[in-house]
Amino acid sequence: MNLAVELQGLSLKNPIMPASGCFGFGREFHEFYDLNELGAIMIKAATGTARFGNATPRVAETSSGMLNAIGLQNPGVESIIENELPFLQQFDTPIIANVAGSTEEEYVYVANKLSEAEGVAALELNISCPNVKNGGIQFGTNPEEAMALTEAVKAVSRVPVYVKLSPNVSDIVAIAQAVESAGADGITMINTLIGMQLDLRTGEPLLANGTGGLSGPAIKPIAIRMVRAVREHVSLPIIGMGGVSHAEDVLEFLLAGADAVAVGTANFTNPYCCKNIIDALPDTLDRYGYASVKDIVERSGRRGISISSS
Repeated sequence: MNLAVELQGLSLKNPIMPASGCFGFGREFHEFYDLNELGAIMIKAATGTARFGNATPRVAETSSGMLNAIGLQNPGVESIIENELPFLQQFDTPIIANVAGSTEEEYVYVANKLSEAEGVAALELNISCPNVKNGGIQFGTNPEEAMALTEAVKAVSRVPVYVKLSPNVSDIVAIAQAVESAGADGITMINTLIGMQLDLRTGEPLLANGTGGLSGPAIKPIAIRMVRAVREHVSLPIIGMGGVSHAEDVLEFLLAGADAVAVGTANFTNPYCCKNIIDALPDTLDRYGYASVKDIVERSGRRGISISSS
């Protein structure tokens, strides 16, 4: 079965990729399976300089997901280009580099550096991280700021720019339309929802940061609703994510309007999750009467999508 997908600037052998922040830079997962099997790899966020992240504890398990407040820990864009990208360049798998920052200037600096780096096929502009005091979600909750930052990054990027949207807004469609009008090449959605879990002995939050981003199965219905809402108003390619752990979840995202799907938290409980989904996808599509990924797109009648026919 043909699983190939052609998005703006991205030729994917299948629509499955690990979400940024849930796969590191691929080294640990390479020990479990061949990363050539993935449609793409979304690497961990890069900032202008190294960040240690938030104080610990910064991860807590919930009844149906996970709270995290890592705080964009990363070694900095220069170190990522020098020490991490060469490892990934050995694979015939597009690299989508996640761009973060505290100011517009930092975002532009990181985007310029990464878009020039060998092997980077696209950028994911992170305007939705809920766990940092400056930057991240502050750009993703205001349409004007989201538009201005997207325009600034597009002006320096040599590769397509996909903008990662936050669900922590009253109108995600307005943000999606703002980045579309600013020239974004695609959208990735959704990031985590802001949540809190308390220690029953102390009454205090379990996370040192107080709040964290909720991910996992609990947020999938929210993600599906938002992908469907954005698809009805925006023509850009959408890479959907949020609680994906099985091939049926992927089919649901594609039916909602996504063109490709990223797997996040499930990688922590099952390192083979992406591979298992890719292996199961042909039989799953066949079971529900679809001949290919392209068939889903055509039968759902969505706009502005280009799926390879090879």
